[in-house]
Amino acid sequence: MKIIIINGPNLNLLGKRENDIYGNETFNDFFEKLQKKYATQEISYFQSNIEGELIDKIQEVGYSFDGIILNAAAYTHTSVGIADAVKAIQTPVVEVHISNTFSREDFRHKSYISPNSKGVIVGFGLQSYELALQSFGMKNK
Repeated sequence: MKIIIINGPNLNLLGKRENDIYGNETFNDFFEKLQKKYATQEISYFQSNIEGELIDKIQEVGYSFDGIILNAAAYTHTSVGIADAVKAIQTPVVEVHISNTFSREDFRHKSYISPNSKGVIVGFGLQSYELALQSFGMKNK
């Protein structure tokens, strides 16, 4: 099974920013643990702060991967372009958010990505990514 995690803007700052919301662990440290835990599976990772690069990556893997775990971050609530990219591809997408977006500002309650996603996981911290892996049938060693 081939799964990619795609993270959007500011998620490169995990472990440094708003620790009360996002925790103290960097995504790279968390991703290394995931790779070890699911060593028999192929999991890759991409992060960009640039909307067009996220769209390019979704299009690039959207016909050849078994699943995409997408945390578009703030673009979730603003990007029709990312939503259209998710709609256009064949690979199923699970939308993920570290925080419970529904307990935050009102503008975070709307997702342009959700209607075209296989499912949505919100509010379980970095564990949200592992829950998304499991939704694709991935099992750890």
